[in-house]
Amino acid sequence: MIRMSKFADYGLVLMTQFLRASSAEENLSARELASQTRLPLPMVSKVLKALTREGLLVSHRGASGGYSLSRSPAKISVAEVLTAVEGPIAMTECLDSTSVCKQESVCPVRTNWERINFAVQDVLDAISLADMLEPLPDHLVTLGVGETETPSHRQ
Repeated sequence: MIRMSKFADYGLVLMTQFLRASSAEENLSARELASQTRLPLPMVSKVLKALTREGLLVSHRGASGGYSLSRSPAKISVAEVLTAVEGPIAMTECLDSTSVCKQESVCPVRTNWERINFAVQDVLDAISLADMLEPLPDHLVTLGVGETETPSHRQ
């Protein structure tokens, strides 16, 4: 099963919380975000630090300090958020630049995994933080060639 980690999921939850605030420019503290999202404060702090380190959030000090988005939510992709908290997107270990797989040079499916990885990366790049709060579109994103699958056509 391919599954996103809690850390990555929490990164997206926290980033979208800035859009739910009265103003996307509003500073939100780690404590406020933890309360609003019902996530553990230590985990929230850890995720916020990673997002700040990667330039997606700006940290503000002082009495009215906290965190704010570094740019418009429409200009922050889901891929950027996931990469900020988890590192590069890699569907298999051999696609990670730090891989040490002994089978890599003779693997018969590695190039197909690369193709899948690029498709997933492209989709995540195409979805912005602002898109994450929009209702589900009439059609789903298509990976590859063919008709777009609609929810009514899924089995």
